[in-house]
Amino acid sequence: MAKVIITNELEKKINKTFRKESIEIFSLLLTLEEHPKKGKELFSIGKLIVKEMKYKKFRFYFVTDLFKVKFLSQDYLKDLLIKFVKMSGKKDQQKTISEIKHTLRNMGNEGF
Repeated sequence: MAKVIITNELEKKINKTFRKESIEIFSLLLTLEEHPKKGKELFSIGKLIVKEMKYKKFRFYFVTDLFKVKFLSQDYLKDLLIKFVKMSGKKDQQKTISEIKHTLRNMGNEGF
């Protein structure tokens, strides 16, 4: 089972934006613990990969280890760390992806 981390900034934004629906969204995000290969692959930088999950018109972006997700079976993904870092609407999607790329290139995973 993989470990899912949601940044404090994102958690506050989800609670503010969705209020009652936030429990459903956190449940959706935590499904990655059981199924870490979920999500649409966007890009990779070095050994990190950025993927997105959709909920209605919103996208949730997470960073994880490229090689573990691609090549290991479900049983061996125990040490995998998945970190949700950003959320965007459809209109802000490209801007958010660019911000994530910039942060990863300059500071790596610690930038979040």
